[in-house]
Amino acid sequence: MKEFKNILEAYNKVDFTQRRAVLATVVKVRGSSYRSPGARMLITDDGKWVGSISGGCLEGDALRKARQVMSNRVPLTVTYDTSEESNQNLGIGLGCNGIIDVLLEPLDDADNTNAATFFDSIIKRNSPVALATVFTGDTPAETGHKLLLTEEHAILHQTIQHLDLAHAIATDLATLFTTRKSEARQYALAGTTTEVFIELIQPTVDVILFGGGFDARPVSQLMKSLGWGVTVTDECVAHIAPLFFPAADKLALCQRQYVDRDFTITPYTACVLMSHNYEYDRDVLRKLLSTETPYIGILGPRKRFDKMVKEFSNEGITLTADDYHRIHAPIGLDIGAETPDEIAIAIAGEIQGKFSNRSGGFLKYRQAPIHHRDSLSDQVFKQVYLHTPDAARSAQGA
Repeated sequence: MKEFKNILEAYNKVDFTQRRAVLATVVKVRGSSYRSPGARMLITDDGKWVGSISGGCLEGDALRKARQVMSNRVPLTVTYDTSEESNQNLGIGLGCNGIIDVLLEPLDDADNTNAATFFDSIIKRNSPVALATVFTGDTPAETGHKLLLTEEHAILHQTIQHLDLAHAIATDLATLFTTRKSEARQYALAGTTTEVFIELIQPTVDVILFGGGFDARPVSQLMKSLGWGVTVTDECVAHIAPLFFPAADKLALCQRQYVDRDFTITPYTACVLMSHNYEYDRDVLRKLLSTETPYIGILGPRKRFDKMVKEFSNEGITLTADDYHRIHAPIGLDIGAETPDEIAIAIAGEIQGKFSNRSGGFLKYRQAPIHHRDSLSDQVFKQVYLHTPDAARSAQGA
């Protein structure tokens, strides 16, 4: 979502009386690549770009291809074969062992349904949506056309003209809220073949830091740099001075008994308890147990959490398997963190892993490709977190 926001911000700054722009989107990957399907980049005719579609090896050629699209205003899908050590089309040796399809779409500020302004409605919804984009087919006029579906299966936007194709795509989009699998799909209808990139787009991750101590400052700074929404709250007003948390979106003075009243905690909210006050953390945790947050991290040793569990048991509160799944105590990845900045990395890494359904660890020991890949088609697909507990556990075991 950060990439969406950055692209939209850059798009809004383009002076279209002087400049032209194109949106590049990775729509299909077979084999290996630096970025997964869904990676995007805004390109302007002065040679600048925001976002990325690779680690830097494809951007230059994409800019050259984009100039054609800027000129004729016709969407174009470009295929890059990086499986060869020497790719004559690119003029450089990549050796990434992948085939990457990139859709280039012209942008026009006079068109309020273009690909960039489209992001604005997605960001503002703050709920998951499923988006389909046509990128190749026997009917080139459909290239770049889209269909946007809500979690309730309501169509928010549709420009696909072939009604049978639109119906088939809408049916597949509806399944994304269960499968969470963003990928390219092929549709053969009435003698025509069309390839469509379907993707599930989740809202921005929001983080609430309960406790405004000095070690919460680097956590706030790092999480904001990742594009997450950051709220810092404490019972002491002196702890949440704007000087200490310049990057935070919100600073809130809130007593522990009003946590559930004063904060909107959704399935895309991560809660970090780091007040260093045992009773405060315990009381906040008690409130969070009844919310939809998928992640609760508690700073401190394991025995501190065990004490909370015992006190809850004495009160008749029993933690469920789902509760234990979402509570991380001690908080963070095991990277040997000692300083506040190192601890911030450990916490941010664990939250990232939670929302992408990855357990952390050294990639060199991973017995699978870095990106999710279909074993039959070798196609890379993107798997995102979905908020239902059953779906989250299912994806962890996938």
